[in-house]
Amino acid sequence: MNLDWMKVFVAAFFEVLWVIGLKHAHDVWTWSGTVIAIIISFYLLIMAGKKLPVGTVYAIFVGLGTAGTVMSEILFFGEPFKIEKILLVLLLLTGVIGLKLVTKQTIKEGSEA
Repeated sequence: MNLDWMKVFVAAFFEVLWVIGLKHAHDVWTWSGTVIAIIISFYLLIMAGKKLPVGTVYAIFVGLGTAGTVMSEILFFGEPFKIEKILLVLLLLTGVIGLKLVTKQTIKEGSEA
């Protein structure tokens, strides 16, 4: 996996943090952390989208962010565990992995190798 795809995965991690922050932030410090997570997440997403196919990047970003948010809510915030929800998240992740596997990386003109 190259650095650009790592940016997508790290961006998705920060997406989970800011989505949780939107729900659970309650003071200046937690709101500040949420805003910082948004900035990092979108910065990495934009940087990855400059060298990778933007549709695939966005689909993977949203899919991983959704899966991470659902799992975090179950593990850390007492959301009820439902097997149907887990199976649907696994189906979503299967699609995300499939997109990653079938997407060929092409170096765009003017990009570094």
